[in-house]
Amino acid sequence: CVQETGINAEYMGFILLRVSMAEQQEKAFQRQGNVYQNTKALLSKKTEKGERYYKTIGLGFKTPKEAVNGNYIDRKCPFTSNVSIRGRIIKGICIATKMKNTIVIRRDYLHYVKKYLRFEKRHTTVPAHCSPCFSHVKVGDIVTIGQCRPLSKTVRFNVLKFEPFKIVGNVKKQFMLFQAITHKNTCLLYTSPSPRDLSTSRMPSSA
Repeated sequence: CVQETGINAEYMGFILLRVSMAEQQEKAFQRQGNVYQNTKALLSKKTEKGERYYKTIGLGFKTPKEAVNGNYIDRKCPFTSNVSIRGRIIKGICIATKMKNTIVIRRDYLHYVKKYLRFEKRHTTVPAHCSPCFSHVKVGDIVTIGQCRPLSKTVRFNVLKFEPFKIVGNVKKQFMLFQAITHKNTCLLYTSPSPRDLSTSRMPSSA
C-alpha cells in the first residue's frame, strides 16, 4: 500500500510515532512535576521511556496498569500526580463524556415527603475529572469517584474506578440506587423498591 501511493516508509513511521506520543498533545512541553529528568542516572540509561511517577491512593483502590505503563501526563490524575483523594466516595452512572478529561455522573436518590407519607424520585449530576488511564469510560458505565481538591470551577471529584455496564434505552431515564458498605470499602448495587412499597412500610399501623 505504501509502495503504490509512493509515500516514504520512514515518513510514515515518523507520523505514527508522533500520533502515539499521547503525552505531547499540548502546545507546551508536558512533564511530571515529581520527576527530575536531568539526573545522571537517567541520562546514562538512554531509554526512551525514562522514569515515571505513580502512586497508590489507598482506600482499597488499585492503581490501573495504564497509569503505570502509560505515557500520558495529567497533573490532575490521582495516580500520577500530587492530587490526593479525601472526603466522600460516591458511585453513579456516567451520562456524558463530551468534555475533555471530564465526565458527568448521575446519582439517583429518594426524598421522603412527610406531608404525604410518600417518597419521590430525585437525582443530582456531579462532574468529575476522568484521567486518560480511564479512556474507555462510556455512557452507561457505573463509575466510582472520590472527592479531591477543586480542580476547576465545577469539578471536585476524580474517577477512581469504573465498571462496564450496558443500559437499554435512555440512560437519563434509568433509576438506580447505590448503597455504600463500610466493610472492605466496597459498594453494592441493588434494585430499588418502588416508592409505593417504601411509603406503605413507613405508614403507622392502624392498631
